[in-house]
Amino acid sequence: MTSPKSSGGSFAPLAQPVFAVLWAATVLGNTGSFMRDVASSWLMTDLSASPAAVAMVQAAGTLPIFLLAIPAGVLTDILDRRKFLIAVQLLLASVSISLMVLAQTGMLSVSALIGLTFLGGIGAALMGPTWQAIVPELVKREDVKSAVALNSLGINIARSIGPAAGGLLLAAFGAGITYGADVASYIIVIAALVWWPRAKNANDALSENFFGAFRAGLRYTRASRPLHVVLLRAAIFFAFASAVWALLPLVARQLLGGNASFYGILLGAVGAGAIGGALIMPKLRAKFDADALLLGSAIVTALVMGALSLAPPQWVAIVVLLFLGAAWITALTTLNGAAQAVLPNWVRGRGLAVYLTVFNGAMTAGSLGWGAVGEIAGIPGTLLIGAAGLLVAGLIMHRLKLPSGEADLVPSNHWPEPLVAEPVAHDRGPVLILIEYHVEKHHRTAFLHALDTLSDERRRDGAYGWGVTEDSADPEKIVEWFMVESWAEHLRQHKRVSHADADLQGKVLAYHTGPEKPVVRHFLTINRPGRVSD
Repeated sequence: MTSPKSSGGSFAPLAQPVFAVLWAATVLGNTGSFMRDVASSWLMTDLSASPAAVAMVQAAGTLPIFLLAIPAGVLTDILDRRKFLIAVQLLLASVSISLMVLAQTGMLSVSALIGLTFLGGIGAALMGPTWQAIVPELVKREDVKSAVALNSLGINIARSIGPAAGGLLLAAFGAGITYGADVASYIIVIAALVWWPRAKNANDALSENFFGAFRAGLRYTRASRPLHVVLLRAAIFFAFASAVWALLPLVARQLLGGNASFYGILLGAVGAGAIGGALIMPKLRAKFDADALLLGSAIVTALVMGALSLAPPQWVAIVVLLFLGAAWITALTTLNGAAQAVLPNWVRGRGLAVYLTVFNGAMTAGSLGWGAVGEIAGIPGTLLIGAAGLLVAGLIMHRLKLPSGEADLVPSNHWPEPLVAEPVAHDRGPVLILIEYHVEKHHRTAFLHALDTLSDERRRDGAYGWGVTEDSADPEKIVEWFMVESWAEHLRQHKRVSHADADLQGKVLAYHTGPEKPVVRHFLTINRPGRVSD
């Protein structure tokens, strides 16, 4: 099955007014956020010279994303996305207003800075999955991939402009003005969202509630072995690579002797390198597979960390951070692309939220850990330890290959509607599904192996229990069973089965030797009002 081609190249989505307006507003909003982050990181070095305290700012910004990414992914699916994004922008604007007032009045303390950074992280956690989820609403289907690429490019444009602009504003006018510029960027984003003429969500009889959708997302994550590989590779890479991000403000100030504007230039160099990396990414992907790209990213990042530990001249530091940006965007897009490739559409937001949870959890734990190591080993020693660990981990993890993501995850809709004697309430459950096969004795081992593979699919799509039994009177009669929490969830399960899942089921059915297809039965729990337990 071929993917639809873009109607007009990489920049075709910008010809669609709604996407263009929201994309431009997002670039401005992200630029303001990077300006705020520069001001906060640098102010912390004024308030405290402790590596642990400086690293705490990084941790405070990423910890909420670790804690709230999955609930945010669920909210993305059940709330009006435009109103939700507006509410989040108001929260972020209030955080920057508070920082602006405290900075202007000289009342900003270590605890206040960390606390407000944490609130900003909450806003980022709520916003991230939603911005990704609205892309298909803004462009034509054949332009979705180009729109996603443009969003990535926009983030890196903001990363290249925001830190440098923030550093210059901070050096020239102080933190209050820098935070004020961030507030102005949120006003622009809110105006664009208010203007967006978004259609109302259509009513869906099988729409999920928060807790049901939350459980379904976790069930899928637990049962998806390809996703486990992506999550493990991401956790290991970002845990080690976070050292350079956690300590970069101190590297700029103590090792390189720079000021606030120089720190902004360093971050701008990372952003510029990321843009360059994004532009050459198609050529790299044509020559190297995902595992080679990730290993290359680990090697380059480790070399950059080693170079910074030597306290090089400032111009050398700027050059090596260009390479860091290219390596960072290569790792991000490789791992994110691998996660996207193994997730079907119905759980994409929640699956990506789990990925964001692992990413930010690794960055948070890494920031705290490397800050503590810095207290003992010093900044140069910590960078060298992190670089060595990243190299070793990269070489070991290279043996655990990322999934190819070639499976067809489009719904197959090949399951027939379940037979019912009368309408069944959607909240009735749990539901027990029995599938009766007849398998000849000499095919039994191969059949059970195929059935074990199929069990992962059952659990991914909604089953919370699965098993296989045989008839004591006729061992060639084998019954597969699985349980689903409600009738509505089983109906959703019908809609979730993909073409790849259908292929797995076909391998199982090949061993069935009965005169007809396997018999499928659905059993509902009987509710008996007034029954007293023994």
